[in-house]
Amino acid sequence: MVLSDLGSKITAALRNMQSRTVIDKQVIDDLLKEICNALLTADVQFNLVLQVRQNLVNRIKPDELAGLDKRRIIQQAVFEELCSLLDPKNEPFKPAKGKSNVIMFVGLQGAGKTTTVTKLARYYKRSGWKTALVCADTYRAGALDQLAQNARKAKIEFHGSYTVTDPVKIGLEGVEKFKKDNFEIIIVDTSGRNKQEAALFEEMQGLAEATKPDNTIFVLDATIGQAAFDQAQAFKNKVGIGSIIITKIDGNAKGGGALSAVAATGCPITFIGTGEHFDDFEPFAVKPFVSKMLGYGDMAGLINKIKEAVPDLDKKQTADQYKRIITEGVFTLRDMYEQFQNLMKLGPLNKVMEMVPGMSQLLKDGNLPMKDSNAKVKNYMTIMDSMTDDELDNVKTLSKQSNGRISRIARGSGRSIKEVNELLDQYNHFAKVMKKMKGMNLNKGGRGQMEKMAGMLPPGMVKQMGGAGGLQKMMRDFQGGKGGAGGGGMGGLADMMSQLG
Repeated sequence: MVLSDLGSKITAALRNMQSRTVIDKQVIDDLLKEICNALLTADVQFNLVLQVRQNLVNRIKPDELAGLDKRRIIQQAVFEELCSLLDPKNEPFKPAKGKSNVIMFVGLQGAGKTTTVTKLARYYKRSGWKTALVCADTYRAGALDQLAQNARKAKIEFHGSYTVTDPVKIGLEGVEKFKKDNFEIIIVDTSGRNKQEAALFEEMQGLAEATKPDNTIFVLDATIGQAAFDQAQAFKNKVGIGSIIITKIDGNAKGGGALSAVAATGCPITFIGTGEHFDDFEPFAVKPFVSKMLGYGDMAGLINKIKEAVPDLDKKQTADQYKRIITEGVFTLRDMYEQFQNLMKLGPLNKVMEMVPGMSQLLKDGNLPMKDSNAKVKNYMTIMDSMTDDELDNVKTLSKQSNGRISRIARGSGRSIKEVNELLDQYNHFAKVMKKMKGMNLNKGGRGQMEKMAGMLPPGMVKQMGGAGGLQKMMRDFQGGKGGAGGGGMGGLADMMSQLG
């Protein structure tokens, strides 16, 4: 993830501070120096870094923190200052139902505008809006072909022309056509340009005057670096940017330009592109983003993701299943298969892991790759599809590692014997975790129960969750605040994901 290096360095600086016996002015100065160096290394603009430092100096005064939890106060101050970098406190544009909302995209060439316009149109379409696309990019070869191909895949109406070369004329025709047909979201894609190209900037202004967009979105490539501040400011001065979408955030670039662009324009980030596919697109929220960047996770987002991904679960059947697992400590391969099915609905596991407190740092420290975990889960499920009902339901059937059975399963699934044994090793690990949970009453949720459960998870993760008390709160959130047997299965979810690297 872009900015992950920045997050790791700031987290390391905070850890160094927390390990000190006495928190004095020197310790705070060292912390601020490390944070500023991390921001500069990440390509955040120099003046912006100075501003961050001064803001933290004004907030963190050792003499005024006597008798207080200095470490927690300092950590909170750093977190809030990073949030303020990404939050200009301006409300983004919100389209109105029942009318045509025109949205114009601008940005540098190669920022990913054409792909992003389709992602945004698809996002609104899935939310019940009548959406359409207009291709006003007449300079880049293949721009209309790309937009047309994307629009057809996403089943979205579009307008463009191979013969007309005036982007203002094409843009106006498309907007008027879709307004007449009562489309609610009309997104205009424009040519990529930079601040040195005066003629293209004038053309962009003409297009904006003709189509009168309700919102102009600046598409920013997260890998652009220090140039982001000046480029964003130039676009803001010419066409009045209303919001920002950051693309390529799944890359390994420094990403500080994204912070600089927000400061330059005073505009909020509304969406982020997290990959090449249409589904790799999500609304941006400042605090969860910074929290994940620092390795604190986003439990509220994870809970919502789970609720959205598996709304069709048979609650009674699931409750009965988890009750059996908790009361008897029995976890079968069929149970594991069903957990894998639910995991696959959550999307790429590396992105899910970022939402679990402490897990992103744990994976880095252990050098555990998560990128190919979805493929690994699919392979495991294919292997289990070749098992008999008795093998899936009876934990003793495969416990003796029968060579004949394992060879048959490998042949039937098209996987290797090594992979079948690997699956069984993973299963045995999960089964041991569930066996330790035998007899635990998560509904009553006593501290002793939570401490026992915390002992099954990696220490770094438990610490980020806030210890046994934080884990207890998380379990209540997973259960919707009502208790219920479902928490038991979710309790093993993080552990299951962590083992799939």
